[in-house]
Amino acid sequence: MDIRPILSTLRRHKTAAALIVLEVALTCAIVCNALFLVSQRVEKISMPSGLAENELVMVRVSGIGKQTNGLARTREDLASLRAIPGVTSATIINQLPFRGGSSSSSIQRQQDQERPTTEASMYTMSEDGIRTMGINVIAGRDFLPDEYMDYATVSKAGSKDTAIPVIFSQATAAKMEPDGSALGKTYYMGKQPLHVIGIVDTLTTPTGWADNWNESMLMPLRRGFDEGGTYMLRTAPERRDEVLKAAVAALERNDANRLMRDKKTYEDQRKDYFKNDRAMVGLLVTVCIALLVVTALGIIGLASFWVQQRSKQIGIRRALGATRGQILRYFQTENFLLATLGIVLGMLAAYAINLALMNMYELPRMPLLYLPLGAVLLWVLGQVAVFGPARRAAAVPPAVATRGA
Repeated sequence: MDIRPILSTLRRHKTAAALIVLEVALTCAIVCNALFLVSQRVEKISMPSGLAENELVMVRVSGIGKQTNGLARTREDLASLRAIPGVTSATIINQLPFRGGSSSSSIQRQQDQERPTTEASMYTMSEDGIRTMGINVIAGRDFLPDEYMDYATVSKAGSKDTAIPVIFSQATAAKMEPDGSALGKTYYMGKQPLHVIGIVDTLTTPTGWADNWNESMLMPLRRGFDEGGTYMLRTAPERRDEVLKAAVAALERNDANRLMRDKKTYEDQRKDYFKNDRAMVGLLVTVCIALLVVTALGIIGLASFWVQQRSKQIGIRRALGATRGQILRYFQTENFLLATLGIVLGMLAAYAINLALMNMYELPRMPLLYLPLGAVLLWVLGQVAVFGPARRAAAVPPAVATRGA
């Protein structure tokens, strides 16, 4: 189709055409960045923890006043929790993936090394911790019963002459030994030697979503409930609510003078942690839909106005032999040209907005894939929006050309 008549017509309607171009450009710029941000949030929400999430319930308790023997009460609590029908295993752990906050330590290849090799989140747990959490050991072994130690004893007296057995996540092991295996080697946490006895597939840090989101390690150190520990119980997914109620009751029987906190399934914990991200996804999707609807209405309104203004011109063309298909393609081509100009400007604006977000909020660079994705979306939107007015234009009869002005 010859586009010269279309360009000639658009030059006579510069203001209306410019408004559509700017509207498409603004929508393209915002939608491209919004889709990128949505994909980032969805990726974050979908991040694996490395735990058997749908089989875990958690209860955290805190004592009122000073506890005389928190470790003894913790052992009593664990015995009661393991006796609950439906509980396959139980442990107490210092922190959890997607819980916020992080207890981490610098790991070095050699003692007294000036700069640490990596900063790994430190998980400490009591007996049966690996099995309870459902963590997948891909190399080496689990902790042995005689390898567990009391955290308070180790932290006070220290064991600088004896290496503490640790299990690295795969990411930590790769960071420590990019060209080899960390299994069986000894590293240092300050002056404390750590002997790697196993490697797990995935174990996300408590905060997640960072360059080192999977750099973590497990240590066989028992903490009391009064030292920030959280009781974790593993059970069948369908029995979680039942087990959670029984666990709370058992802990209250052991000591009613304690505050019950975080009584929930681990899946609920994860949902609570990501609720702001889900809200942001919903907001961004709503903004995208609203912008696309407004842009579509703008295209429909302008096309309808032009059809009304050009009725006599369309009738003359029909009288001279133009088919309905040619009239339809005329308006679709016209919209395609306006949308293309708007998309080109929108891509430049989208790139500029992404650079600004990178500088202000340390967001990653937007992949170029999102630019053609936004372009295709707006091209399709424009063609769908203009189709109705274009059909009405194609239906204008040749007799219109004979009517008086």
